[in-house]
Amino acid sequence: MSAPARGTVAVSPAESGATVLDPTVRTRVRRNRTAVAVVALLLLTAALLAWASGSQRRGYLDPEAADPSGSRALAQVLGGQGVDVASVRTLADAEEAVAGADGGPAATTLLVTGTDLLSLRMVDRLTALRPASLVLVRPDEVALERLVADVTSTGDSAVEVRVPGCLDPVAVRADAALTGGGTYTGPQGSVACYPADGGATVLRVPGTDGRPAVTVLGSGDAMTNDRVADEGNAALMLGLLGEHPVLVWYRPSLTDAALSEEDLGTPLSDLVPGWVPFLVAQLLVAGLVAAVWRSRRLGPVTTEPLPVVVRAAEAHEGRARLYRRARARDRAADALRDRARAGLARDLGLPRGANAESVVAAAAARSGRAPADVAALLLGAAPPDDAALVRLADDLDALTREVRRS
Repeated sequence: MSAPARGTVAVSPAESGATVLDPTVRTRVRRNRTAVAVVALLLLTAALLAWASGSQRRGYLDPEAADPSGSRALAQVLGGQGVDVASVRTLADAEEAVAGADGGPAATTLLVTGTDLLSLRMVDRLTALRPASLVLVRPDEVALERLVADVTSTGDSAVEVRVPGCLDPVAVRADAALTGGGTYTGPQGSVACYPADGGATVLRVPGTDGRPAVTVLGSGDAMTNDRVADEGNAALMLGLLGEHPVLVWYRPSLTDAALSEEDLGTPLSDLVPGWVPFLVAQLLVAGLVAAVWRSRRLGPVTTEPLPVVVRAAEAHEGRARLYRRARARDRAADALRDRARAGLARDLGLPRGANAESVVAAAAARSGRAPADVAALLLGAAPPDDAALVRLADDLDALTREVRRS
């Protein structure tokens, strides 16, 4: 902030007739167009990624979805084969469906997709269901360890058409099918089918000690509407999912997978990597430095020379032109009268802040004019035209001279 140099006249916006406006929204956007463009680009990118992700996986393995990634075709074929397909999205519904199935759990196949959405407690609840057969689609490490004994994930493989490579009756009937994704090895007695990269993409583990028979699929792509009719995909899935009269199709949802410290078995703070607190601290420090750097710094008022020196006479002439252009004779007359009253009060020795009536009475007594005439000059109405405004200025000058001579 700087003050005008000495010897110049600063014209205030109110006296010049100008109007001071706060920056409009358009002005702010124009000034910060780079930041606005970056934010808009980030939002657009996030929206496109969300749309692309949602469009690609929308209804994936959903037995009621008819889009290419859904599994409605397979569910309808299973229903046509006499299998009662129950689609559930919560663990509570899955427990109820298995327990209430015709023939009980012993007549039920439980299909679970998306085990990564299950907490430890939910996985443990699954182990207590004990259906006749359990089918897991690309299970995560935790679910694999707790739901199937001695099964190990050996890696990933491409999803492509493979031959069975085993003597399992279901795989032999299906012959070549679309398999891949995760690969697994199992305990003695398990059947490894559709081998890839040293593991099986379809692993069948027989049930023991009251535990259900488990089938682990490395990928569910063979179950989708757009691929189920290819090769032996339909025969393979009908054999794996149609072994029992009831199929409970469980697709875990985000609302069903409410994680807590009790579910996880370990405090959430222990799951945070050690470098995260240091990163957060650095970000806070960087934010404070940026705030100090960009904040408004107030200091003493400094005087610096103006780029252009405007003489007092030129400032008055410019102000007069503004009044004339705006036809603001009333404001011009008020300015002339205010200046005349201030000068007369000073010449008459009146105290600072004396009202207009006191100035009129003292000026009339000093000049010898009638108080009504002096009041008309100092407190009268606005001039009707420019000529009257000029006469008012001349009359005020004459009154000032009379007071000073007396």
